[in-house]
Amino acid sequence: MSSSPSIFPAMVLNHQQFDSPELSTNSRSVKHRSIRCMANPRRVKMVAKQIRRELSDMLLTDKVLQYAVLPEAALGADRYLSSLTTISDVEVSTDLQVVKVYVSVFGDERGKEVALSGLKSKAKYVRSELGRRMKLRLTPEIRFIEDESLERGSRVLAILDRIKDETENKNSQPGAANTDRSSDQSDDDGDWEDDDPNDEGIIYVK
Repeated sequence: MSSSPSIFPAMVLNHQQFDSPELSTNSRSVKHRSIRCMANPRRVKMVAKQIRRELSDMLLTDKVLQYAVLPEAALGADRYLSSLTTISDVEVSTDLQVVKVYVSVFGDERGKEVALSGLKSKAKYVRSELGRRMKLRLTPEIRFIEDESLERGSRVLAILDRIKDETENKNSQPGAANTDRSSDQSDDDGDWEDDDPNDEGIIYVK
C-alpha cells in the first residue's frame, strides 16, 4: 500500500512562516498604528467659540492668569486686562487635539514679551481649567500665539486720522487761498501794462 503524501509538513511550514519574526514585527506595527479621527466641522467651530469665551472670561476673573499676564497686578495694579490683553481668534484642529490661541497685547515691547511668556508658561494650567469648565472628555493642547493684526490696524487708523487733521487745518486757513488768488491777478495786470499799444504787431479790427 503506497503511502499518500502527508499534508502536515506543509501545515507546519505555514505555521513557521506565520510565526516568523518579520511577520510578527509587521503585525505589531499595524496593531500600534495610530488612527486620527476628524471631528465634525460644526463641532470644531462650536468648540473654538466656547474656548474663546472661556479664555476671555479667565482673563477677567482668574487671578492666576492675570498675574501671569501682568505681574504688577499682584502688587495692586489694575487687574481689568480686557483693554491690555485680548483673545483675537481661536483655531481648533480638525481632530480636536491642538488649539491655537491668537492673543493681541497692547503696550510697549517689554509688556508684550512679559504677557506672552506668562501665557505660555500657564498653558498647562489653562488646559486643565478648560477641561474642568467645558467638561471635555479630551482637552486639547493649548498654544498661545501673538497676533499683531489689531495693533497694525490701530496704527494705520492713527496715521489716517493724523493726515485728515493736517488736511483740515490747511483748508481752515482763509488767508492762504485769497493770497494766492490776488497774487495771480497782480501778475496778469503786470503783463498787460508791459504791452505797448503802439506796437506795430497789433492789428485793430473794427
